[in-house]
Amino acid sequence: MNFKLLPLMMVGLLSFKPMTINDPNGDNNGNGNGKKVTVVTKSSTIKSKEIAAVTKTNLKSNASSNLSAFDKMVLSEYLDLDEKKFDKPEMESFKAAFKGYYKLKGEGKLNKELLTIIDFTKSSTERRMWVIDMKSHEILYQTVVSHGRNSGMEYANDFSNARESYKSSLGFYTTAETYMGKHGLSLRLDGLEAGINSNARERDIVIHAADYANENVGKNQGYLGRSLGCPALPYAVAHDIIKLIKNESCLFIYHADQRGYLTTSNLLN
Repeated sequence: MNFKLLPLMMVGLLSFKPMTINDPNGDNNGNGNGKKVTVVTKSSTIKSKEIAAVTKTNLKSNASSNLSAFDKMVLSEYLDLDEKKFDKPEMESFKAAFKGYYKLKGEGKLNKELLTIIDFTKSSTERRMWVIDMKSHEILYQTVVSHGRNSGMEYANDFSNARESYKSSLGFYTTAETYMGKHGLSLRLDGLEAGINSNARERDIVIHAADYANENVGKNQGYLGRSLGCPALPYAVAHDIIKLIKNESCLFIYHADQRGYLTTSNLLN
């Protein structure tokens, strides 16, 4: 990649408009004859960590060329996200989720403009689940979420689509109907990728609340409590999230090190 082009690309993508004003205190020689000064408004400022994330992503996917039209769209969406009091997901996970979301939307498989991302690359003690309103570009929720007990301890590293594996499954899902189970209000999931998560229904992989899916549990023992494969949520947010995302919204479970899945998924390639 030509690093000299990066600032220009960022400028073009963000309609970045510095203002030039006259400085009554100095000229080009510092003598006070109306020097022109370029000022960047606060609204145009981009967090350095976001630029770093975008640069890292671009180096991986476009080593010798400028950003593609798709990458520009992803970058624009990512930088437009209103995180409010939350943190943004990693650029790589958002890019993958964004690609699958729009494929599914184009195929008419989604009923809501909501995208839920779970990044199992992260420690279970971190808030690694996001619910994003894709219409208003707002992050609505960020929370901890449990993985399957046979997927790992603090980190989820092993995934399966098999019954009684008690492991989490990667990939894209659509949310379905709710029901009242032993964990209270629960949300059924339909896995959309054969061999990856297509057995979610028969495995009873659902979103539900659980006492062990609690940040204090993670802090006390170094890892969050684990499920039988379900993405379990804290009681404080589970009910509201389930009510919001039910009935055909998109859920994506990601892991940066699972290259086998990332390079073969029909929804990502």
